[in-house]
Amino acid sequence: MADKKIKVRLVKSLNGRSKKHQACVRGLGIRRIHQSVEVLDTPENRGMINRAYYMLEWESI
Repeated sequence: MADKKIKVRLVKSLNGRSKKHQACVRGLGIRRIHQSVEVLDTPENRGMINRAYYMLEWESI
């Protein structure tokens, strides 16, 4: 069974953002602006994406 994944990309800077929002973006494995990562589609990862939605772009794979 293939696990579903989400492709996430940081499009806005982390500077001046809430520490919790910065931690969520780092928790997804993103380090730089315009860096893309693929993460598993789990409730935990969805929650991190939803918390910092205004800095991210995402799509289901």
